[in-house]
Amino acid sequence: MDVDRLLPTPEAADLIALTREIADKELSPRVDEHEAAETYPEGLFATLGEAGLLGLPYPEEYGGGGQPYEVYLQVLEELAARWAAVGVATSVHTLASHPLHTFGTPEQKERWLPAILEGRTIGGYSLSEPQAGSDAAALTCRAERQEDGSGYRVTGTKAWITHGGKADFYALFARTAPGSHGISCFLAPGATEGLSFGAPERKMGLQAVPTTAAYWDGALIEEDRRIGDEGQGLQIAFSALDSGRLGIAACATGLAQAALDAAVVYANERTTFGRRIVDHQGLGFLLADMAAAVDAARATYLDAARRRDLGRPFSRQASAAKLIATDTAMKVTTDAVQVFGGYGYTRDFPVERYMREAKIMQIFEGTNQIQRLVISRGLARTA
Repeated sequence: MDVDRLLPTPEAADLIALTREIADKELSPRVDEHEAAETYPEGLFATLGEAGLLGLPYPEEYGGGGQPYEVYLQVLEELAARWAAVGVATSVHTLASHPLHTFGTPEQKERWLPAILEGRTIGGYSLSEPQAGSDAAALTCRAERQEDGSGYRVTGTKAWITHGGKADFYALFARTAPGSHGISCFLAPGATEGLSFGAPERKMGLQAVPTTAAYWDGALIEEDRRIGDEGQGLQIAFSALDSGRLGIAACATGLAQAALDAAVVYANERTTFGRRIVDHQGLGFLLADMAAAVDAARATYLDAARRRDLGRPFSRQASAAKLIATDTAMKVTTDAVQVFGGYGYTRDFPVERYMREAKIMQIFEGTNQIQRLVISRGLARTA
């Protein structure tokens, strides 16, 4: 993958070059082994952190990269093109960092943010529950304030946690009072006594990074680990999700680009009836449609990112980017399998994995049906 990117500064171009170098050296050689064996790549995220790739859109004063979202997302795309699970986990780490950075007190940020942004601690996002996915206001996990002022006792079950059991901290959302204004946010340590994790989900794809349930059995979270005010949790969660959707859009675009690249190489090498298959008009047009779709997905997420960087509203554009990029990834990876023919259905080539990995991207960070709901509601408000 060597996308010709239009980057805003020479520094950004150097960052993309560094990302490609690291991804080609550390990700590409390991992805097949770990995905096939469903084993976690120990030490890999520390390597990404040491290279400065885990805190890119956050301020330099706290150890971040000080990069605009436009640049951060293109870095994420490069990572996901080599290893989708790593790209997604990096996006989730960025998402989990948002509550502390945006709503934390100066003291909280000074205490915890540098280690997070420098990649010395890795984060997970703990919002969903078995019966509360898209309907986050329906969550039931409780955080009860202790009368002795020691903090909150957390009881309940959370679900679908990327990096579950591996992360050093979790952005945890739990109920402190009834109603939609009764949810609060906490920066919960991964080693909290009374917190345990289920076995990794048996997923269709993204198998090298675990996704688990979390079980809170009266675990104590100290008072100073509450982020924002009591009852502010949903506001915090939703403020992060628009940006998180852009992260998934970038990952989906990287995955689609990887599938396109593999299909183009194969179509130039494979011959039928004495001609390269790329020279057959039917297949050539299929590849052209795939390339156009990938370019369109990238343009869509970059448009939303630039709006975010300018401080303009971008919620509708973020939902559109997530919808378009993930639908594109599903279509392009499916078409890549078709280009490979019977070989595409085997595990000897990566396109079958790409196709499996694309499916989840239409589901997490809000299903694509939810994205359509967000977009339609935005249109109704402006009509």
